[in-house]
Amino acid sequence: MENGLPEDLSDSTQLPESDNDQRVYFVPYRWWKDAQDAMMSDESDGNRGVLFMATPPSSYAGPMKLINNIFNSDLAFNLRREENSLQNGESGEVSISGRDFALVSGEMWLQALKWHSDTKVAAKCGKTFSAAEDDMSDVYPLQLRLSVLRETNSLGVKVSKKDNATELFRRACKIFSLDSEMLRIWDFSGQTALIFMNDKTKFPKDCQQQSDQELLLELQIYGLSDSIKCREGKKADVAVQNYNGMHSSGSLTGMNGNAGNKSTSIFRSNSSVFSGRSGEAGSLGLTGLQNLGNTCFMNSAIQCLAHTPKLIDYFLGDYGREVNHKNPLGMNGEIALAFGDMLRRLWAPGATPVAPRTFKSKLARFAPQFSGFNQHDSQELLAFLLDGLHEDLNRVKSKPYVEAKDEESRPDEEVADEYWQNHVARNDSVIVDVCQGQYKSTLVCPDCRKVSVTFDPFMYLSLPLPSTNTRTMTLTVVSADGSIQPSSYTISVPKFGKCEDLIQALSIACSLGIDETLLVAEVYNNRIIRFLEEPADYLSLIRDNDRLVAYRLKKDSDNSPLVVFMHQHMEEHYFHGKLISSWKAFGIPLVGNVNNFVSGSDIHNLYLQLVAPFRIPPDGALDNDMDSTATEEVEGKEDNTCSTPDGDAKPSSAKGVGLPSDSELQFYLTDEKGMVKDENIVMNEPVPKIGLHRRFNVLVCWPEQLTKQYDTSLLSSLPEIFKSGFFAKRPQESVSLYKCLEAFLKEEPLGPEDMWYCPSCKQHRQASKKLDLWRLPEILVIHLKRFSYTQSAKNKLETYVDFPVDDLDLSMHLSYKNGQLSHRYMLYAISNHYGSMGGGHYTAFIHHGGDQWYDFDDSHVSPISQEKIKTSAAYVLFYRRV
Repeated sequence: MENGLPEDLSDSTQLPESDNDQRVYFVPYRWWKDAQDAMMSDESDGNRGVLFMATPPSSYAGPMKLINNIFNSDLAFNLRREENSLQNGESGEVSISGRDFALVSGEMWLQALKWHSDTKVAAKCGKTFSAAEDDMSDVYPLQLRLSVLRETNSLGVKVSKKDNATELFRRACKIFSLDSEMLRIWDFSGQTALIFMNDKTKFPKDCQQQSDQELLLELQIYGLSDSIKCREGKKADVAVQNYNGMHSSGSLTGMNGNAGNKSTSIFRSNSSVFSGRSGEAGSLGLTGLQNLGNTCFMNSAIQCLAHTPKLIDYFLGDYGREVNHKNPLGMNGEIALAFGDMLRRLWAPGATPVAPRTFKSKLARFAPQFSGFNQHDSQELLAFLLDGLHEDLNRVKSKPYVEAKDEESRPDEEVADEYWQNHVARNDSVIVDVCQGQYKSTLVCPDCRKVSVTFDPFMYLSLPLPSTNTRTMTLTVVSADGSIQPSSYTISVPKFGKCEDLIQALSIACSLGIDETLLVAEVYNNRIIRFLEEPADYLSLIRDNDRLVAYRLKKDSDNSPLVVFMHQHMEEHYFHGKLISSWKAFGIPLVGNVNNFVSGSDIHNLYLQLVAPFRIPPDGALDNDMDSTATEEVEGKEDNTCSTPDGDAKPSSAKGVGLPSDSELQFYLTDEKGMVKDENIVMNEPVPKIGLHRRFNVLVCWPEQLTKQYDTSLLSSLPEIFKSGFFAKRPQESVSLYKCLEAFLKEEPLGPEDMWYCPSCKQHRQASKKLDLWRLPEILVIHLKRFSYTQSAKNKLETYVDFPVDDLDLSMHLSYKNGQLSHRYMLYAISNHYGSMGGGHYTAFIHHGGDQWYDFDDSHVSPISQEKIKTSAAYVLFYRRV
């Protein structure tokens, strides 16, 4: 051991190429100083550092606040060089806080990392080091724009949102905020001196000249992120032994559990340094992909393919010799080369989250449907990518013409083998070797019973979800005769059903009479905004936060005009110290039928009948007294006791000091919104225009005191269709993966748009079709068809699919059993989709060595227990043969 390093690390020539460059790392100063003090030798002068003090820019107008809103301005500050601050490791102690940082080269960073990781050296220093205790997290890049401020011997620094991802910009704002302690940065890399010298030939690779005044520098931020922590609450003790156990030649083989060497080796990925055994859960391959803007769908699919056995070894090997640049069906080999380069970066030692910009640009070039930054379907991308990789890597340079022979009177085994040989004669690639299988397709003509059998290749299986697809809905039923109080009913209806399904289920729930019917309406802001009268309307148009009312009406009243009552009451409140009275809407609209020719008294009495269930009986009064009061005749009473909605006077009681009476209610013809009054409805006079409309609206004005005689809370109680909340959960639909497979393989008629041309009838027929699995691939990709599309709606099925993890046995679903091949599979990757059709987020669960699963969420990678990988978000399943 030399300078505190293992002997095989003391020579910098043994560093891997990825760390032997001129990248600049930004680390906590305490972390660096501990390693520097232990490793520093007397004759070494390489530990000199230049201190910079962070100060606000000249245009700064106040204290810098922590930026949490991504729409705020870019982050800017100055770094002032302190000329008398050179540090040679002299004995004088330097005050160190959490606001001191260091700039170090890639070699310095690796040496300090190894020192911290060496448990023996750590023990000599009297401390135990672990990734969790040191709050280590992923190394991530941060783009800084630098300019030399010569008159002040300072550097101007700007962190721009356009150069960095949103999450990285937020972290930068936390690191470089100047509103708390003093911020000091020590440069041990020497790169700032080069910037001051403006020596363009010596800039590091990550520092590019943007203009004569500005440079773009990429810093590797280390030890300052809180993005990745073990979700299981475990601490990963870090040890470094046998560094040469890693391949440093760039050709990494035997990954993902395929290596036979069980010697302990060092693996680095993202934030942490893990100690593992090659072939077990090392951290090679635990590298995230940056989200470039709604690219989580792409990241999820890529991570699943990048952890596919045999594809890993293939692309980490010499795959370039198989790239087919002349295939007219391919993409000139560019997709394969871009994917291979990205996979190598994901599996490189010490890799930081990869920004797949090159791959995305190639993807957008050859598949314009994936261009831009809109959300897409990970399965659609996967289908394109597998097909594109196959064509780019097709070993067949000139595809021969093959003609299928007549399959009649020949055994299926012979015909299937012939179909497969014809297929591989034109299609021969690693994708075919690993991912393609074969199924038997049988068509039967419904007229002449002609049978046609073909054997077609498949890249993946798209399985339907044969669930009941029910939806829970809560509605309030209100009587149209005032006989009972409103009642809420929770019913189950087909998720993609129609309004007629809703009416039928609700009729059963509320025991609707044979002489009754239901009129369903949506209520918003105390008024009806629409009636759901079309039986064929889809229930998908009803949202969970909508509020629906079903009015019980007599069937024989269909031809009678329907009156819709809306309610207002006088409300007092203070405004600028003055007591103001105003009208405010309240309660559920009430509905009832009237004759074609009615008077104001009929309207009044109908309304009293509808609100009777809400009336509070006086103390000691009998129930029948309440009923008689609610239905008393009011004919002949004077109309001078109630103010208009626009008036300022408060209503006065005709009974003097007694309680206000129902006669003080005032009625107006109004519009559907209840905002205007057309005419005042007078008691003994006919109501105009009744016979001209099928429905008309009446606004009822309540005196403030009168509302106290009624239970307005019952009148205003209206639940949502489905109340979402912390404890609210929909009934979870569940279906077995085997049931999905059976639904995929069952015989069913072709649709009218997929008619089959019968060679015997010489006509297009709606034949029946039956699929059977014939030949299974090494890697079986199963797509769960969660998304459905109709002419009027797009929907996502949230059905929970119970899929096997360790033992998917397909022997019972295979038509042809080759005794030499296993029919059992083990799950190794899942592409998940969370959210709805209009948006959502994709992640991936990956099995990575041993029994450990990891959650790949864009650039964040963290362990996850196997018990948590089964969710209703599972979208694409990846199995490997065992």
